[in-house]
Amino acid sequence: MQSTIIIFLDGVGIGENDPGINPFFQTSFKFFNDIFNETPHLKNQHLQSSNKFLFPIDACMGIEGFPQSGTGQTSIYCGFNAAKEIGKHFGPYPYSTLKPFLEKDNIFQSLKEAGLSINFANAFPKIFFDYINSGRKRLNVTSLMALYSNIKFFDVDDLLNGDSVSAEITNRRWVEKLNYDIPIISAEEAAMRLLNIGRKNNFTLFEYFHTDHIGHGRLASEKDLLLSDLDIFLHTILDNVDENITLLICSDHGNLENIKIKSHTRNPAIGITAGKYAEQLKNRIGSLYDIKQAVMELYE
Repeated sequence: MQSTIIIFLDGVGIGENDPGINPFFQTSFKFFNDIFNETPHLKNQHLQSSNKFLFPIDACMGIEGFPQSGTGQTSIYCGFNAAKEIGKHFGPYPYSTLKPFLEKDNIFQSLKEAGLSINFANAFPKIFFDYINSGRKRLNVTSLMALYSNIKFFDVDDLLNGDSVSAEITNRRWVEKLNYDIPIISAEEAAMRLLNIGRKNNFTLFEYFHTDHIGHGRLASEKDLLLSDLDIFLHTILDNVDENITLLICSDHGNLENIKIKSHTRNPAIGITAGKYAEQLKNRIGSLYDIKQAVMELYE
């Protein structure tokens, strides 16, 4: 079975080699330094270690202004230049005229029509389901395309059963911010859980959005802990990917790599591939809108 895992990191670009603005140069990040032996920057955007590749992805797509999540994520998951379609970058939610594309052309729907098994690995708390059940549908791209395609949203029971992963990886914010009485797990355990989920499905998506929040200057008191957990999580994933899985780590735009500004950047979005078809996938992706088709080709 061809198993593909996408780990989507919101707002992570390849930036300058400057510890004054770039958190990736302020402390040692294991998933860069242990896996690739160095940290990427604008003058060194392509790294390789065995069958693992790090490379830039064009997030600007020929449109002026700062790339945004609505158009960037639509481009990733629907396979076309969404910013060009509406003549601008737009976000954080998808532009109204992009929703018909999201409904019929999103990657969940395309894979479902091909008869493949799909898993949206994030767990959602009760407040999310209350929002959905109220009839309100102002959702980000990933949640909206899952709703359109009737993909299961996992809840706290799935989280406790080990069938999903919390958005911040360890369940810590569920406990501290949402008052759930559930175990806090290690980032390593969460990583191995995601790999196990991936092995059981043709396609698995996990979305991590706290990187964008940190880049916007939010979550300042949690910044170091969140980034440390993410670092361990990604390092464990990359260290344990086997030849039965193809892994893609990608983003929609730059942000976190320059914490001195609160806006997004025009830097390249980060791309990392590992596993079975790592090199093929890396060679097919130049821009955000290449990602869907590159993934679909793995199943041909």
